Amino acid sequence: MRTHTVRLTLALVLVLAGGARAAGPASPPAPPALAATQPPDACAGQQRFLIGAGTGDITGPAAEVGMMGYGQLTQQTSGIHQRLRSRAFVIASPCNGRRVVFVSADLGMVFQAVKQQVVEKLRSRYGGLYSDDNVLLSATHTHVGPGGFSHYTFYNLTSLGFVPQNFDAIVSGIVTSIDRAHANLGEGTLRLAAGELLGASRNRSPEAYRLNPPEERARYPYDVDPRMTLVRLTRADGTEVGLINWFAVHATSMGNHNTLISGDNKGLASYLFEKARGPGFVAAFANANEGDVTPNVLGGTDGGGADDFEDTEISARRQHDFAARLWAQADTPLTGGVDFRQMYLKMDAVDVAPAWTDGTPRRTCPAAIGISMLAGAEDGPGFGVEGASCAAIHDVWSQFTCAVFTTPCQAEKPIVLEMGSMTPYPWTPEVLPLQLVTVGPLAMVAVPFEVTTMAGRRLRRTVLERLAPLGVTEVVIAGLSNAYAGYVTTREEYARQAYEGASTHFGPWTLAALQQGFDALAVALRDGQPVPPGPVPRDLRSVQASLQPGVVFDDKLLWVDFGEAVTDARAAYTRGETVSVTFWGGHPKNDLHLEGTYLRVQRQGPGGTWLDVAWDGDWETRYRWRRVNCVPTLACSHVTVEWDIPQDAVPGTYRVVHEGDWKSGWDGRVRPYSGHSRSFTVR
Repeated sequence: MRTHTVRLTLALVLVLAGGARAAGPASPPAPPALAATQPPDACAGQQRFLIGAGTGDITGPAAEVGMMGYGQLTQQTSGIHQRLRSRAFVIASPCNGRRVVFVSADLGMVFQAVKQQVVEKLRSRYGGLYSDDNVLLSATHTHVGPGGFSHYTFYNLTSLGFVPQNFDAIVSGIVTSIDRAHANLGEGTLRLAAGELLGASRNRSPEAYRLNPPEERARYPYDVDPRMTLVRLTRADGTEVGLINWFAVHATSMGNHNTLISGDNKGLASYLFEKARGPGFVAAFANANEGDVTPNVLGGTDGGGADDFEDTEISARRQHDFAARLWAQADTPLTGGVDFRQMYLKMDAVDVAPAWTDGTPRRTCPAAIGISMLAGAEDGPGFGVEGASCAAIHDVWSQFTCAVFTTPCQAEKPIVLEMGSMTPYPWTPEVLPLQLVTVGPLAMVAVPFEVTTMAGRRLRRTVLERLAPLGVTEVVIAGLSNAYAGYVTTREEYARQAYEGASTHFGPWTLAALQQGFDALAVALRDGQPVPPGPVPRDLRSVQASLQPGVVFDDKLLWVDFGEAVTDARAAYTRGETVSVTFWGGHPKNDLHLEGTYLRVQRQGPGGTWLDVAWDGDWETRYRWRRVNCVPTLACSHVTVEWDIPQDAVPGTYRVVHEGDWKSGWDGRVRPYSGHSRSFTVR
């Protein structure tokens, strides 16, 4: 009899030998009623919207939590390079009374549990105004944020279980960003621009891409999707509110050895745009069909810089600079109303009609991953090599029979783990949301997957054909939205069993099932009809567990104080140098300092006052934590604050401040502390 253990063991042996080549108890809330019946052209030509934007801090534990993205047990958080943010936009249409929330969050994924909890909190605040149907949560796909915020086992393996502190920080920060966007609602306009950003992305699985039909590939000049689509939000009085743009590229400029929390290239691009335009401006650099698209344009993990930080900055500035060009060119007004449809599909059992397949009725499969998933993509290599299809393994080892490793449903995929067959609950979700949102001529296709370049093109084309009669001219893929269950490739790419195909959970006809589902959503939206909500996703909040202990207590040497400098600043620096100060500190899990900071760089102003010039959300700072041995305990911490002095820093007197919290081993209380470096001059 085949078992999960046998499959996993045999697959690992093959990989390491180099043989592989080339539903909850609660009922869902009732969806908002459709707008009152109006003539089809009720919103025709209308340019007036209510718009609002806001941000929230979603930075989780900065020490000793496994990072989400690369799947490396050794990649544990050890500080902050940049804080993670949720960026929210509320867009409402007075002409039809409908509204939508779009969120782009600096996360690896938006897991289903996060969407469930966010909607629940919004419902408690706003009643039925915001619901599962009209709230769209998407992730930028940074691979260097803390994990443990899914309710499904597979995604919590590298964090040793569920991390409530991180989950709560993410949910509260997203809700805060939506609250702020709602509070800032005001009359305004939306303008659209789009163009092709070349040189910022590369297809990391070109062999799989080339398996797509030649006539289809001939329609596109590139094997990546270079199109950036940008929406500019402006108040009626001319005040600039913010922007949303979608561009397909992995946020993997930071490699799998980095342990500092960062929003990666997407987070930095947002930061640069917001910093240039001042407080209150919100810039979302959202992701799209990035499944096979890497920012490392020179191959492997090389983005062209000397290290991960330079790689990230190169990618971010390319996206930022192109977005700035589109921002200046955005003169096409979005006209019309707001609308949306959502439904849930049991993705492991979708009957797909012949019109969406090879002419034969097909069915999706229980979730499983293939051997090549263990190999990782070239952005973050794992064990073995990609391309481990049944045929490829047989070519190397003629005694191999794929019948031991796969099912007829999963076709070419040699299975390493069947997440969908685990008991008592699957290790990954199978009931997943499909959501379609329109704002005038712009349609957002929200998918809970990483969709490859060609798969995204097919989805966009499916939706565009149905919505063109409504005047829709621009369709974007809002990837990694509302839930997460791996990748989606085309049927042809799947046969290659590269990393992306091996990570397509529901088998070779997953994309066809999505096309069929989104076609139904688009038809319903076009015709003004509701859609059945589908099955209820399960609620697993009550069955979460963690193997990682919390902070027991913080210690230090008897003759020092928390916040006292271990290694102090020099007396003087020149611009371009790096200031580094190490303090006796506490564990950052004691307090996440949400909407705050663990560090401040201050300049002395008139009268001896100290003025903040940088904090731990800035690109030029780094907050590093490490555990140190202070006999007889291992509970001591050193915190190092680094500041790369900008070339345009104002000459003067500066200091570095560290703010933290320590936990007493006697009474268990957590107490704040602070310390600062000596004063130093910058010239």
